[in-house]
Amino acid sequence: MLYLALSILISSCLFVIFKLFEVYKINTLQAIVVNYLVAFTIGYSLSDASIGLNDIPQQPWFFGAVFLGALFISVFNVMALASQKNGLSVASVAGKMSVVIPVIFGVLVYKESLGVVKVVGILLALVAVYLTAMKEKNISNQRPFLLYPLLLFLGSGVIDTSIKYFETVYVPKGGVTIFSATIFLIAFLFGIVLICYKAITSNINFEKKSIIGGILLGIPNYFSIEFLLKALKTEGLESSALFTINNVSIVLLTTIFGLLLFKEKLLPKNWIGIATAVVSIILVAIA
Repeated sequence: MLYLALSILISSCLFVIFKLFEVYKINTLQAIVVNYLVAFTIGYSLSDASIGLNDIPQQPWFFGAVFLGALFISVFNVMALASQKNGLSVASVAGKMSVVIPVIFGVLVYKESLGVVKVVGILLALVAVYLTAMKEKNISNQRPFLLYPLLLFLGSGVIDTSIKYFETVYVPKGGVTIFSATIFLIAFLFGIVLICYKAITSNINFEKKSIIGGILLGIPNYFSIEFLLKALKTEGLESSALFTINNVSIVLLTTIFGLLLFKEKLLPKNWIGIATAVVSIILVAIA
């Protein structure tokens, strides 16, 4: 459970960093691309696997890393579009409620347990995510551009499910670090292509402060994935329980960070969501 706790804490801290990007007017896309390069460098440096860069394409998990790397950068851009068109609350709900996808996958494919207590906990988790993320009173009136939240929901769910699948089937016990590093390298390469395209079509320039922002984001971002992958290898911890606890805890902790650090206002339903989240985590954990 230590790796899961560390992943939750670090993933929640990413929220604070993105908030600081807004404060200091850092180009988010550029910083994200730099962050992928930083994350790859850290992972490759820490890897104890005797695998050179030229050997990576020959690894059994390589195509999985390519798939996940492409998803990482794609889902990020969908998240940006959903935030702009539908609002941050809708984007948050769509991303975190995607936990239902890896949970169903774990039950159907890995034959994980699905008792009454776990079912109740998972349903409460979905309710908690919805209530905690709702920051706007008129959010129900925001009907247009439903495509973006749908794509974000599916993309986030596929990422969590794929991470578990490739980690289980293709990644050896000592290969977690190099596997996660390769995902970031692929995401960086896709990101470079995207930035070049935007530079040509929109005539934008690369900002130097994006490098600083990318470094500050890349270090915790790498370890959030590293610890999540290691948590997935924990004996006796089913992925359906892990992803439920992970997603709900991140929403809960980021909400607390927003309250304490950025003086965000919480509606009564947000407080109900926080209480529901605590109950759901307890139920799923004991199940």
